[in-house]
Amino acid sequence: MGFKFLEMIRPFCAVLPEIQKPERKIQFKEKVLWTAITLFIFLVCCQIPLFGIMSSDSADPFYWIRVILASNRGTLMELGISPVVTSSLIMQLLAGAKLLDVGDSPKERALFNGAQKLFGLVITLGQAIVYVMTGMYGEPSELGAGICLLIIIQLFVSGLIVLLLDELLQKGYGLGSGISLFIATNICETIVWKAFSPATVNTGRGTEFEGALIALFHLLATRQDKVRALREAFYRQNLPNLTNLLATVLIFGIVIYFQGFRVDLPIKSARYRGQYSSYPIKLFYTSNIPIILQSALVSNLYILSQILAVKFHGNFLVSLLGVWADQGQGGPGRASYPIGGLCYYMSPPESLGHIVDNPFHAIVYVIFMLGSCAFFSKTWIDVSGSSAKDVAKQLKEQQMVMRGHREKSMIHELNRYIPTAAAFGGLCIGALSVLADFMGAIGSGTGILLAVTIIYQYFEIFVKEQSEVGGGMSTLLF
Repeated sequence: MGFKFLEMIRPFCAVLPEIQKPERKIQFKEKVLWTAITLFIFLVCCQIPLFGIMSSDSADPFYWIRVILASNRGTLMELGISPVVTSSLIMQLLAGAKLLDVGDSPKERALFNGAQKLFGLVITLGQAIVYVMTGMYGEPSELGAGICLLIIIQLFVSGLIVLLLDELLQKGYGLGSGISLFIATNICETIVWKAFSPATVNTGRGTEFEGALIALFHLLATRQDKVRALREAFYRQNLPNLTNLLATVLIFGIVIYFQGFRVDLPIKSARYRGQYSSYPIKLFYTSNIPIILQSALVSNLYILSQILAVKFHGNFLVSLLGVWADQGQGGPGRASYPIGGLCYYMSPPESLGHIVDNPFHAIVYVIFMLGSCAFFSKTWIDVSGSSAKDVAKQLKEQQMVMRGHREKSMIHELNRYIPTAAAFGGLCIGALSVLADFMGAIGSGTGILLAVTIIYQYFEIFVKEQSEVGGGMSTLLF
């Protein structure tokens, strides 16, 4: 059934724009250049406003998840990476539930990836239509059919650009993947801004700087009572404080420490005697994939809930899904956040005081985060070519076998480690994300986890390239 479905969409995959694989080995400095160009295009798109939209003082319904989805309100990057990640999430779930039959051959994998891209474009178009028709950019009747169509086209084309930029890097022209690059850039930008922002805010106690570090020096310079100034810099409410910043640094350190946890399985060459090596199975076997997919699930639930809440306000079933309220003074800083329903229990508690007041919310949130991350991590290995069966096949192709095991028993031995590492690693990722949320880390726990794991991936890529070429930074780049 699943195989037939993929065969049905094969003709559509043939007309999709595609980046060809490089015919030669791309040098490291060329990869850095293409990665920089990709990032530049993304950042430019984040600043170009959509043509034809009306300025709106309505609350931003996706304020809390924009950082993770690399989106920017009212610009070409309004949708961010949401369609790409959502299509990946749905296709993975279908394959994991055996509703799609994904074979091991390169052709079948290529067809699955093509179907994922096609589905991503369909979701891009669907989200663009929903955004416009629900009045996010002004009432459709006031905008007119022509402007509405123009906004949908802009969102669709920018979504296609994101897909192609991601494919450009993944095909080997650049470093890592576009999705990871965009997420890390957005999160790091948020952290740096909240630490060093020179913007001023009138809090009622006088003018304060938004940036936590700048606010520290400003408070120490302007307040007579230095102890009180320090206390305010560390614990002030509604603006980034030093406690948030220190929590962020601590989570960075913890995640980097856990990155080194791994089990090395001894392997040897089946062809040459005396040639020994090891195959590493990391604790974070699926890296940041669980948290990305979990973010996609939550973001799409938020979108659905808010659209229904606007159209059917007061409906009992809609309220079960989510009850929303606005926070802020209007404009870009104004946010919609859940205060009831399923969405409320899937959102992190706002502070330690909130956990004490409503422990049931915190418990449900922790169970949801740990369970969903472990589930996505466990199912991801089956569709990404990193299961025990796939690893055994790769080792066989390299003419390597595990010491003390025949080829047939290798899969059984790998099955002892890989699914456990995937599930437990996903569980740890979820737990670290929850810890970061409870400590009030800047950019949300999910965001911090994504940023650290992505930066560490780039560090590993650099070390690998350096070991292949030999020499230092200057040898690689010049």
